[in-house]
Amino acid sequence: MNLRRPLMMRSRKTLLPSCFMLALLLVVVPSRAESVLRMTDVTAESGIAFVHSHGGSGQGYIVEGVVGGLALFDYDRDGLIDIYFLNGAPLRGTEVDTLPRNALYRNNGDGTFTDVTVRAGVGDPGHGLAVTVGDYNNNGYPDLYISNFGPNVLYRNNGDGTFTEVTQEAGVGNGDRVGAGVSFLDIDGDGTLDLFASNYIDFTYENHVPLPMGQFLFQASPQYYRPEPDTLYRNNGDGTFSDVTESSGIGSVAGPGMGVVCFDYNGNGYTDILVGNDGAANFLYRNDGQGRFTEDALVAGLAYDFLGNRNSSMGVDCGDYDNDGHPDLIMTNFASEMPVLYRNLGEGFFVDATNAARLDVGLFPHVTWGTGFADFDNDGHRDLFIACGHFDPIEHVDDRTAFRVRNSLLHNRGDGTFEDVSLASGCGLAVVESSRGVGLDDLNNDGRVDAVVLNSNAAPTIIRNDSDQGHHWLQVQLRGVTANRDAVGARVRVVAGDLVQVAEVHSGRGYQSHYGSRLSFGLAKIPRVDRVEVRWPGGGVESFQDLAVDQLVVLTQGTGQAEE
Repeated sequence: MNLRRPLMMRSRKTLLPSCFMLALLLVVVPSRAESVLRMTDVTAESGIAFVHSHGGSGQGYIVEGVVGGLALFDYDRDGLIDIYFLNGAPLRGTEVDTLPRNALYRNNGDGTFTDVTVRAGVGDPGHGLAVTVGDYNNNGYPDLYISNFGPNVLYRNNGDGTFTEVTQEAGVGNGDRVGAGVSFLDIDGDGTLDLFASNYIDFTYENHVPLPMGQFLFQASPQYYRPEPDTLYRNNGDGTFSDVTESSGIGSVAGPGMGVVCFDYNGNGYTDILVGNDGAANFLYRNDGQGRFTEDALVAGLAYDFLGNRNSSMGVDCGDYDNDGHPDLIMTNFASEMPVLYRNLGEGFFVDATNAARLDVGLFPHVTWGTGFADFDNDGHRDLFIACGHFDPIEHVDDRTAFRVRNSLLHNRGDGTFEDVSLASGCGLAVVESSRGVGLDDLNNDGRVDAVVLNSNAAPTIIRNDSDQGHHWLQVQLRGVTANRDAVGARVRVVAGDLVQVAEVHSGRGYQSHYGSRLSFGLAKIPRVDRVEVRWPGGGVESFQDLAVDQLVVLTQGTGQAEE
């Protein structure tokens, strides 16, 4: 049983308070000054005034540590990616002058954002844990689903910059539970988005287990509580959902779920569901195409790591890091556990490639959370962003790590291995906080993927990607017709010369977050895209030929033509 009691070792944490100090460090450590990735902290000039609260007062409630996620999405369809931050709620024993609420920030297109929470009507005051985005009613506007400690919340997008809370009407409140990662997906290819909600543990104030360590109360691991089965809702097509947890097979197992990603792991055209469990074997729900699922993580090689350990999985993302046409996985974990990179071998089997890919062992002491694959320098190879930070005053018992630490950026060398370039990539990676959810998307439409980080009990970090290697890129936005409107579950294959890349459209990913509905492909120096092949959810493959680079294209199902 993982009691989360760390070992004592010499401290290795580094504080980098500013871009200026980072520049001094690069002079002292020239071997770290060769990164092609340049990431700049632009939080101060963004206009974002949001401050997160974990809701705690020193009681060590487990729900303090697991907040929270964020969503990057274009809520008003103006072509700019907006930001939705989750917030915690005051837990028992916590007194506040102003009630924390979730916040929506509209992208102004000039590097700044405006708080539109009140006008939009999405300031949920619940203890927010996870969020996902999907157009569940196919009206052309993305809706929000939020997983809480307490009932979940569904906001329907009205298409005029406002949302309506329709949880009870839709039937997706999911009871009074501790929520976790959530995702929209089309389980049966009928063109409407269904809804998956993972659940964590059966925690109440009455069964709270504090762990006294010196003068502090630490948070107990989830193994002190009963795990909960996950929940699956089928979309009825009329604005309501039916709970099909038991009939679908999802309710056959229970685990302390955390991060979720829905993807086609075996290439059969059906969207499957991966749940990272905290201190228990992970779940992989294999879809039979009719919306019935079989838990298959052990057979696929995803239940445990290479050594057979049940890791404390936190976040999970999907991306083809080695460009072999098969979507791979990255899972973040607890302290004294490495993040695990699972390489997809094809035919539904994975192997732990963490060591082979040379993931930096400097991550081992830290709790790792939000994560994602993204090609930050557009060289045609997906890099890795990993958020770090503890939830206890851990430095009092373990001097290898701290509550606040730097996040990590791993550059894909293009040979199946990664290099940690965090110290050499600019002041965006110098921020020292306790990070949770991460979103990766192009905030300023310059073709480079930026990053937004939700920090626990602190302001967020907005990171602008200033990498400039003269590389080309292509961004793809899909529009379903018989498929769901945003083509969630589609697989896209981009062929540009001898560079072939594959990606899928996901709803919900990383650590309890949502981002990347608009797919980004780096093209290095290749000046033209030969074709883009789309396998639409529900069936059918369509090819779009001879596309110019350095642009966002909209591909509408059934047209065969790109809107440039």
